[in-house]
Amino acid sequence: MTHRLDSRSLRQFVAVAETLSFRQAAETLHMSQPPLSRAIRNLEDRLGTPLFERDTQSVTLAPAGQRLLPLARRILRLMAEAEAVVSPQHVPARLRIGLTSAVESQWFLKVARAIEAEGVQPAITNDTSPRLVRLLSRARLDAAFIALPTQAPGLKVDVLERQPLIAVLPAAHRLARRRVISLADLSTDALFWFRRARQPAFFDHCRAVFDRHGYAPALLEEPADHHVLLAAVAAGRGVALLPASFAAIRRDGVIYKPLREGDELHVGIGLATGGEGAAVRQLLLRAVRAGR
Repeated sequence: MTHRLDSRSLRQFVAVAETLSFRQAAETLHMSQPPLSRAIRNLEDRLGTPLFERDTQSVTLAPAGQRLLPLARRILRLMAEAEAVVSPQHVPARLRIGLTSAVESQWFLKVARAIEAEGVQPAITNDTSPRLVRLLSRARLDAAFIALPTQAPGLKVDVLERQPLIAVLPAAHRLARRRVISLADLSTDALFWFRRARQPAFFDHCRAVFDRHGYAPALLEEPADHHVLLAAVAAGRGVALLPASFAAIRRDGVIYKPLREGDELHVGIGLATGGEGAAVRQLLLRAVRAGR
């Protein structure tokens, strides 16, 4: 008997369903777009029903796709759990860990010490969260601490904490004496901000909050190096919004202020691991608890 569903087809379907973009899904699956499109068409032919509705502007889930998605996720999760149960679990002596550039590296120091206390040497790769997800999916990392929200299809993600964004201002700024400020207070200041391609899901989250509050500042491209960014703020070229962990960086000419919208405007930190990384996941969760 030939089954119409298999794990490879389900992974391809879930990747497209979660991104609603064949291009983005193909990147996540590390394949080109035409073979992915053909594979989904073939799956739809085998099932005898469309899973997606497509036009030149967008991709949406068809009714059958909406019904299949939660089941497909559950099946893939159960397969990963089954593999973890029967496979020998071990933690390598050298653990390849990704660390998002969205949080200040001081946040990770206590966690790293806790990892070393378990006899494991962490090897750290700093990068954007989408790139870390791709490296983890390609088995070039054992785990990654990523910023949330970030698309991470096929990976296990544990939410660790949420950090509100804070305002980073020149020390001589007109709002320097305020205890708390709002986005509206900064409406006339140029804002250093990152490009959407660097962190699409988080960019969209922040943009939605900006829109709700009518915040539409002039934008300056944010330097990738945060020390360069802080120097630019200190020089009075603009202001910035960064996760609260960056307040640990002390620099002359820069001050940090909590935002009134902090509950809405936040970045999450999550631990991402592959389906076969149960032992690694447990070690890192212990290290996070010990490092707090």
